[in-house]
Amino acid sequence: MPPRFLPGLDLARALYTDAVAPLLAAYPPDTPYSATLIGPGSEVLGLDSERSTDHDWGPRLQLFVSDARDRARVRELLADRLPDRVRGWPTRFVAAPGDPGVRLLDHADSPEGRHGIDVTDLGTWCRTWLGFDPARGVTTTDWLATPAQRLASVVGGAVFHDPVGDLARLRRRLSWYPDDVWRYVLACQWRRVAQEEPFVGRCAEAGDDLGARVVAAGVVRDLMRLALLLERRYPPYAKWLGSAFARLPGSGGIAPLLSRAVRADTGALARACSLLAERQNDTGLAAPLDTRPRPFHSRPYPVLDADRFTRALLDRVRDPDLRDRPPVGAVDQFTDHSDVLTAPAVFRTLGGADLGQDPKP
Repeated sequence: MPPRFLPGLDLARALYTDAVAPLLAAYPPDTPYSATLIGPGSEVLGLDSERSTDHDWGPRLQLFVSDARDRARVRELLADRLPDRVRGWPTRFVAAPGDPGVRLLDHADSPEGRHGIDVTDLGTWCRTWLGFDPARGVTTTDWLATPAQRLASVVGGAVFHDPVGDLARLRRRLSWYPDDVWRYVLACQWRRVAQEEPFVGRCAEAGDDLGARVVAAGVVRDLMRLALLLERRYPPYAKWLGSAFARLPGSGGIAPLLSRAVRADTGALARACSLLAERQNDTGLAAPLDTRPRPFHSRPYPVLDADRFTRALLDRVRDPDLRDRPPVGAVDQFTDHSDVLTAPAVFRTLGGADLGQDPKP
């Protein structure tokens, strides 16, 4: 019989409490260590299921040890003494045949299996995952150059041992954007809505039902991300966007409207925009505005005229690094290319570009 499924965070906790903590108590490093599960994986967001167990899932941890000699000792200890199984699940992984980079649980407990415990120091892990070390400060550029999914994966997950509090400080520091960055990111999300909200009705008017639905789906995606941002939640990437949205307080009131909107229902789309505009007014981040839909010029389909909310938010921004920046937003607001958003060297370069300057001829 296969082992009973455990959510990945519960399995990580069991790996630490049942296997790793006893080993480190018997053979302690000289410096304090932290144990956690953050970073990649659907389990970090609490969204894994039995389906997740078929690849890149299993007992995993990060152990943050500051001293290099202690790290070497801990790696050797885990390689030699880590139990083969915890709660019935193998503790080691093997490479998936013909699928580079993918790991499978080593159910045969073969000698070539490798455990899923990453022993490193916190600064190195942050530079590898985020592209910078928040312990040295978080600049406006750092916020905008880091995909929201990566920020979510640092403040999500679970911490199992943190006697010095380094992890707690990191997670507090990245828990949410500073207010001016929040205003700017929200403004840019409203801008995305504003750019296409009238196109749904225009496509339908032209007899392009498929085109209208395609445009509507894009605007609905932007509204779902906007709803998360308004509730101080980092939007995850596409696979988990709907799941994260469904967890929002009050999402049940807007979800039926969005379901109708993706079928190119312009009235439902405008009403959904209005409900989010009301939430925008409630934040106090900008001057409150009229949230009622109105015609797009003289055309017979309703819109919010969302750019009004962009301007109202930008009017309250005082950060000089943001005031002259065009309203394109954080890196994952102007690109959703996975090869960009999963490569720190790329998203740091693209997100940190000085977009306020004209390119040189």
